Amino acid sequence: MIRSNANPHVKYIRSLGVDRRERQRERCFVLEGVRLVTEALAAQVPLQLVLYASEQLVLTESGQRLLAQLSRQPHCYEATPRVVAAAADTVTPQGVVAVAPCPDVPPRPGLILVLDAIQDPGNVGTLLRSAEAAGVGQVWCIRGTADVYSPKVVRAAMGAHFYLPLRSDCDWDQITDVMQGMAQIYAAVVDATLPYYSVDWPTADVLIIGSETQGVSARGLQLATGRITIPMHGRAESLNAAVAGSIILFEALRQRSGSHTPMTVAQEDKYEHYG
Repeated sequence: MIRSNANPHVKYIRSLGVDRRERQRERCFVLEGVRLVTEALAAQVPLQLVLYASEQLVLTESGQRLLAQLSRQPHCYEATPRVVAAAADTVTPQGVVAVAPCPDVPPRPGLILVLDAIQDPGNVGTLLRSAEAAGVGQVWCIRGTADVYSPKVVRAAMGAHFYLPLRSDCDWDQITDVMQGMAQIYAAVVDATLPYYSVDWPTADVLIIGSETQGVSARGLQLATGRITIPMHGRAESLNAAVAGSIILFEALRQRSGSHTPMTVAQEDKYEHYG
């Protein structure tokens, strides 16, 4: 059993958690908590290192199930709760932290979601989770977006990393040529006149969601073939990036899931009246 916070495994996990350059160099990131580690095993992710505290895991049914799985996995080391806490990023860790390789999920057909310098880790993680749930084909993160493999983003994404094609640290110059060949690129903005639910999402190519403070960048707006908005009746000027993006993504899923079509003018009027 590992009893010292100075153990090399603890230092390695901490370095991955706090240092983006270390994550990029090692091509690994940190998972923390019963649910995330369990999800990684279900996705058959080859965990490279696991520290766990049995006395914490046995307190819950889900922890007990995970403990039984870890007993059959390589590179798993029992440690004291204090040691696991030293390796963890959260204030109240659940008794398990792990290191996983950054997944290389191949691109798939479907809508491309572009995160345009979204800086809040919680918003980025939530958008990744919504994108995976909505069946997005790829996510491109423009430089300036929070690191998709940081602990806060990973926790908020709730396992989406294992299934979602991701491109991080993209430069607009790198993707401009690709996007110029696409017919329907929509930027979500506050002052557009086209409601998000009037778009024909099954034929759309790209959705751009901008940062919390600046919105979609000038480069993103330049590439967009259309601008959309979310109609609102309250006093709020805008929704945060995660909420706005999720609303639009699930409208796209609604349309792509069957014979659903964009709303007609009459339906839009009814929506505006009762919204």
